[in-house]
Amino acid sequence: MAGSAGALAIADRAGWHLSYTTMAALVAVGIVTTLLVREPQIAASRDSVEREARVIDWLERKAHWPQSLRSAGEWFIGAVICPLVDFFGRYGVGLAALTLGFVALYRLTEFTMGSMVNPFYIDHGYTLTQIATIVKVYGLMMSIVGVLIAGVLVAKLGLLRSLVLGSVLIMLSNAGFATLASMHAPTLLGLGVVNGLDNLALAIHGTSLIAFLSSLTSPKYTATQYALFSSLYALPGKILEGFSGLVVDQIGYPLFFTYTASLSLPGLILLYFLKRRAAVGPPPQAAEPELGANSHVRRT
Repeated sequence: MAGSAGALAIADRAGWHLSYTTMAALVAVGIVTTLLVREPQIAASRDSVEREARVIDWLERKAHWPQSLRSAGEWFIGAVICPLVDFFGRYGVGLAALTLGFVALYRLTEFTMGSMVNPFYIDHGYTLTQIATIVKVYGLMMSIVGVLIAGVLVAKLGLLRSLVLGSVLIMLSNAGFATLASMHAPTLLGLGVVNGLDNLALAIHGTSLIAFLSSLTSPKYTATQYALFSSLYALPGKILEGFSGLVVDQIGYPLFFTYTASLSLPGLILLYFLKRRAAVGPPPQAAEPELGANSHVRRT
């Protein structure tokens, strides 16, 4: 709330300079907390120990290499190669590739439309105070409700069904933005309804994905694998996001939000095939019994 509604409220009354200065000071809270938190104790699996032993043996055979090159090779193998080998080894090439493709496409709608929401509000005459009150404060409340609902949905429906529901809600919220953009005189009530649905959808959408990605990681490589997954789901959306302004200039806001809603379809298609693969179980060579061992995926 401080970083969204608070920033806009300060900017509306005292200017953007003080607003950004205040936000920069608040960032220090997260930095200090991160520096003070201790690293968790992790028990390595037998497979990861054997894999790293092979890496050590390989490095010993490269003793003639310069120390800097050996150190770089050790870092790259440990930070990138081993986590990927672990992931593909547990799920098999086919299921792992399908999962990574889904992760890359799932948040296209969210990223592509996200950068144009605030310009849309300003272009349609809403003030910074109205945006801070309705979009940020009320929107935050709906986000909290959405996170709670997402937790219940994951427990009751399983991760994959929750992901489907999240995508459908995102499409509906973008359709709501398209409707609001088509109105000649957008109202505060319309803004509240559309923004409430959008924040609810984003919370369910994002929370389900975070839970899904967490279920895919190995305890030995949790940080690295989650970082790789996060980069993968952000990259395609960020690329499309860079062209969002040009698209709005060419086709206008109503068609733009219709376009962003349609970007959820590729992820839904891959999710359908992913659910079918999860229903019959992973390949025999996978070390885990089913996709996302903690995801409560129901078998059909």
